[in-house]
Amino acid sequence: MQGAFITQGIFRNLQSASNRMKKILSPLFLIAFSLSSHSGYCQYTELSTVNKHDSLPPNINWNTPTVKRTFPYKSFILPSAMVAYGIFSLQHNELSSVNDKVKEEVYTERVSKQGTTIDNILPFIPVVAVYGLNAMGIEGKNNFRDRTMILGLSGLIMGGTVFAVKSFSNETRPDGSDQYSFPSGHTAAAFATAEFMRQEYKDVSPWYGVGAYAMAAATGYLRVYNNKHWAGDVVAGAGIGIMSTRLAYWIYPVIKRSLFKDKPMNTIVMPTYQNGSFGFGLVHHF
Repeated sequence: MQGAFITQGIFRNLQSASNRMKKILSPLFLIAFSLSSHSGYCQYTELSTVNKHDSLPPNINWNTPTVKRTFPYKSFILPSAMVAYGIFSLQHNELSSVNDKVKEEVYTERVSKQGTTIDNILPFIPVVAVYGLNAMGIEGKNNFRDRTMILGLSGLIMGGTVFAVKSFSNETRPDGSDQYSFPSGHTAAAFATAEFMRQEYKDVSPWYGVGAYAMAAATGYLRVYNNKHWAGDVVAGAGIGIMSTRLAYWIYPVIKRSLFKDKPMNTIVMPTYQNGSFGFGLVHHF
């Protein structure tokens, strides 16, 4: 009987100790589980270099600071200055005289006043080139879905900006045809697509961007040549186009994480802007 009482006492002590251990360890397990579930928010580790067959976890440096996306304001300084120049050329007498001198050199002193329509085609060449190069196996920075969405976002920003500014600037064209001279929409589109090609292929070769920007500059020159824009209109349009594409590349990662979550997409509808009109374009990847 005495041995039975001793055994029951030991059992009760062990049961009591077990209950105390459960009370102590349960919160610890909950904390550990919570940290393991949310560790992705605390630390960024590049896993692409880890062997897929390695059963051991990668080494993590907990002293590495959290990755933060900062606005690349330095890349917007030059195009912002171009837009500011165009705005000041509307009212500043000295800059307005520059517009007159450029018109005199490029248009007024021409023997033939016959214009050209090449400036309607040049803005689309970099886009065709980007998709053509990818089709031939010369891959750019982004896949089909991402580059198409970036291009559409750039066009939306650029078109909306140009349309809004034209509606209240009331700048008369050099040929007197209407009051929508400032800024140049053709030039904005040309520099937006030129920056698009530069972004996609700058890691392959810088000459792709050089060629695209040469066509954009030719577009701006031809707008003055055709007596459709002042020099200030062209400079401002170029700045708007560059900023639109750079802003699209900066914004798109947020949109991608929110909407797609790495789902494939073969058909995309994009907004377009050309000759003062908005529209939609359909792109399908076969």
